[in-house]
Amino acid sequence: MIAILPLAAGATLYGFAFGLLAAQVGFPWWSVALMSSFVHAGSSQIVAVEQFAGSSAVLGAALAGAALNLRYIGIVASLSDVLNGLSLRMKLLTIHITGDENWALTMAERAKNPAIGTPFLIGSGLVMISVWTSSTTLGAVVGSALPNLEQFGLGFAFTAAFIAMARGLWRGPANLLPWGVSFAVTIGFVLLGTSKAYAIVAGTVCGVATIYLIKNRRKQIA
Repeated sequence: MIAILPLAAGATLYGFAFGLLAAQVGFPWWSVALMSSFVHAGSSQIVAVEQFAGSSAVLGAALAGAALNLRYIGIVASLSDVLNGLSLRMKLLTIHITGDENWALTMAERAKNPAIGTPFLIGSGLVMISVWTSSTTLGAVVGSALPNLEQFGLGFAFTAAFIAMARGLWRGPANLLPWGVSFAVTIGFVLLGTSKAYAIVAGTVCGVATIYLIKNRRKQIA
């Protein structure tokens, strides 16, 4: 719980910004609290709020959120040793409170000390979901009492939050090509007039396809 606090502080800032803007587009504070508690995925929540604010397709928002969180398949798979021995109920709870921050910290600590496991993951996860839920809810409460935040330029907070999350996922030059393909395809679809949600899905599919082709090419060379 102590080790995750520096990362939790960062999540508090963009969680508060998300709550502010969610309130500005009509989400009551209690719905923001429920969303943060039960969804607990910042990228999906941001996309959902943006899509609902623009009166776009609900299906598109759901698909975009799912596409953004495909990485959790790999994250959960990497935790197989940590989750081994837990009951199904505890596994589901642990997976739910696992996010980018506490997963990365847990894996980093396990690399130093293999004894680090479930208690560390759960403790850090409980801090993160508590901080995320409380900061987004507080932002929504404050945002509902303030005038239009766009006049202060806070509409950029959505983009800033994504930049912060993307920076945390950057693993070096190997990410450059698939990320570049995803960005280019997404921007291209948006410029063609496609809904942003579907553009994100298209960009994700092309990015994943690029990763597959790169790995397949490396296997052929080897």
